[in-house]
Amino acid sequence: MSTLEALLAKARGEETAELVLKGAKIFDVFSATFEEGDLYFAGGFILGRAPRPARESLDLSGLYLLPGFIEGHLHLESSYLLPQELARLLLSRGTTTVVCDPHEIANVLGLEGLFYLVSEARQTPLDFFFTVPSCVPASPFETAGAVLSADEVATLLRREDFIALGEMMNFPGVINGDPEVLSKIRAAKILQKPIDGHAPTVGGKELEAYRLAGPASDHECLRLEEAREKLRAGMRIFIRRGSVANNLPALLPLVRPENALFCSLVSDDVSARELLEEGHLDRALREAVAQGLAPETALRLVTISPALYFGLADRGGIFPGARADLVAVSDLKNFEVQYVWARGELVFQEGKWLPGQRRPAPFPEHPVRLPEKIDLTIPHRGAKIRVIGLVPGEIVTEHLVLEPRVEGGEVVSDPSRDILKIVCLERHHGTGHYAMGFVKGFGLKEGALGTTVAHDSHQMLLVGVEDADLLLAARRLRELSGGLVVVAKGEILAELPLPVAGLLSNLAAEEVAERLEKLKEEAQGLGSELPEPFMALSFLSLAVIPSLKITDRGLVDVEKFDFVDLFVA
Repeated sequence: MSTLEALLAKARGEETAELVLKGAKIFDVFSATFEEGDLYFAGGFILGRAPRPARESLDLSGLYLLPGFIEGHLHLESSYLLPQELARLLLSRGTTTVVCDPHEIANVLGLEGLFYLVSEARQTPLDFFFTVPSCVPASPFETAGAVLSADEVATLLRREDFIALGEMMNFPGVINGDPEVLSKIRAAKILQKPIDGHAPTVGGKELEAYRLAGPASDHECLRLEEAREKLRAGMRIFIRRGSVANNLPALLPLVRPENALFCSLVSDDVSARELLEEGHLDRALREAVAQGLAPETALRLVTISPALYFGLADRGGIFPGARADLVAVSDLKNFEVQYVWARGELVFQEGKWLPGQRRPAPFPEHPVRLPEKIDLTIPHRGAKIRVIGLVPGEIVTEHLVLEPRVEGGEVVSDPSRDILKIVCLERHHGTGHYAMGFVKGFGLKEGALGTTVAHDSHQMLLVGVEDADLLLAARRLRELSGGLVVVAKGEILAELPLPVAGLLSNLAAEEVAERLEKLKEEAQGLGSELPEPFMALSFLSLAVIPSLKITDRGLVDVEKFDFVDLFVA
């Protein structure tokens, strides 16, 4: 008897179902209503609600039974966790399916990194799907660790576990008809796979050209009117609630019951510490409901909406034939998770993670290579300087022009005005490239921070007051083969090794979170008031997000999509 025949026999009641969940308030995504009743499943699939024999039963009276949450846009690497550890945290929060864009590790290790993550993800109870990185490198202004050609993108798109083309960050290339960019889009269109967008502040004729080319979603909306324009253009709006960028308060008024199927809640980038302490999509649901969105509407944003967009027809709702990915919560305000089933297996019960943990496979080695000589002096050229200005709660930056602090003919950090030196060093190939600039918003009074997580090419980024501390941070990151570090007065105060491509830790999530908290405390002890200083630092090299960024090759004016000099005549 085939699997389908066996399931049909159980559905007809001729054979015994594996489990019945009794008395829960079951959420119907199609009518956006709750109805109290029983639910039967077997073989990892939902059979239905009609009475039939069952081998086991579980009383869920008083609980709300929901479809497993679906994360539509996540960069796994920003959690600093390997897939197994990330799966444990997300499933414990009710997320049963994740769509990951792995362009971070692709920018470092190319296909080798992609296949390593895919292989590790397959070993977890969480359903990982991947989008094919569309922009490796992300822009022409940086030295990537690897390059994915249009032919390689097309090959990856033919795989079942790559379900879409990842965010098309090179929006100028799309709008202006770059042949290499359009060939990647064409490959996705031929296979009828979604094309994720990335078009911050793009509107008018440029937006229409971008949408016409193919990108059908956007997670970079900053303002409500921007989101409305993109929704009118037929784009799915991914409302981001991440560790640095939280667009939920600004964009939530967009969502109404009539358009909920065209909006989703996503994380984009979220750290292990926040996942442990504050949650994942359950946190986004809490905040959305607290801001006035009806729970029935909010739930559709993390279930049926992403399922429809990505063509995941076997999930996103509670219906016969759907995968038995289910979440039981105590209420529709706090969304406190009590039970989670993944593929019909109970993986989380009343605070306890049930599956065992396996040993991860050996990871690809990628040593950090730095220039033989690093000279951080910046001779003054008698003019004002461009300064990257942090914007609280956003990954966009300001393009400031300020008077520099000059000592002995050199431009130096000015902690009294919160203007600090920032350095980006190429770490993949040993080219010797590095660039220097200044940033405002970190608040450090002394010391330095260093990281090898620097979107999207993931060079080494340093920010600090004294050159000696900046150089110490660089040397320590090389010794660690990548990571995060805080230094001051010639001492290492805190660190998190990230030996997997300089992006991921091989430690347990709790230890990663503990080290992240220590790093944050030490950074705040040096004067920073940022809630996530390292994640804020990591986005300052992302040369596809306005306005001023720094790469290993220099300062980039993203509005002009070109390099600019540090000094302004």
